[in-house]
Amino acid sequence: MKALLIIPTYNEIENIGRIIPAALSQSPDLQILVMDDNSPDGTGAAVKKMMESEPRIQLIERPGKMGLGSAYVTGFKYALENGFDYVLEMDADFSHNPADLPRLLESAHNKDLVIGSRYCQGVNIVNWPIKRLLISYFASKYVRMITGMPVKDPTGGFKCFNRKVLEAIDLDRILSDGYAFQIEMNFRAWVKGFRVHEIPIVFTERLNGVSKMSRHIVWEAAWMVWRLQAMKILGMLK
Repeated sequence: MKALLIIPTYNEIENIGRIIPAALSQSPDLQILVMDDNSPDGTGAAVKKMMESEPRIQLIERPGKMGLGSAYVTGFKYALENGFDYVLEMDADFSHNPADLPRLLESAHNKDLVIGSRYCQGVNIVNWPIKRLLISYFASKYVRMITGMPVKDPTGGFKCFNRKVLEAIDLDRILSDGYAFQIEMNFRAWVKGFRVHEIPIVFTERLNGVSKMSRHIVWEAAWMVWRLQAMKILGMLK
């Protein structure tokens, strides 16, 4: 097994020095690719310093803040080009627990796409204000209603792909960033008949740094589900 964990970063200097060792400690087969969007706080420089003593860390620096979706697409292409069997996504801010990485990988041996789900066993979110929690919960229901996709946490960003899923999806045709990107990747995998599975996780709101959530990201997700469903009906998904 050869697994790559992709961590997108923008101004995560308060977290990156802790999240990388925590993730690497979960499996000797795990490597990490940090996708940094030219963080002005020195996140990229901190990763380079860690790379001096840890060969399992790689870094791709982009010229500016270019979006979550394009960061992951670049990381996916890197994983395919370098022969990785499994490709994982995780945030840098400890909202996803690195200790759950082995569970994702274990489940991925029998499934094609495994999602660490906040909602597959009740609601497992810590330290969110009630307004944000309700928006997220009902947004997930909205996505399922429009698309018919049987995923309870379609916007979650903690997941593991079997490489064959990424090989089957035309990554150059991905339309979206933010929450919509997570929805789109799940939807494309599901439409192609891959086995999508959710395992329960506890999501904890970040303690350090600033959330990248914005109104634009929310609206992109709201209309993207309609576009994806229309493309499915018209046979346009590749």
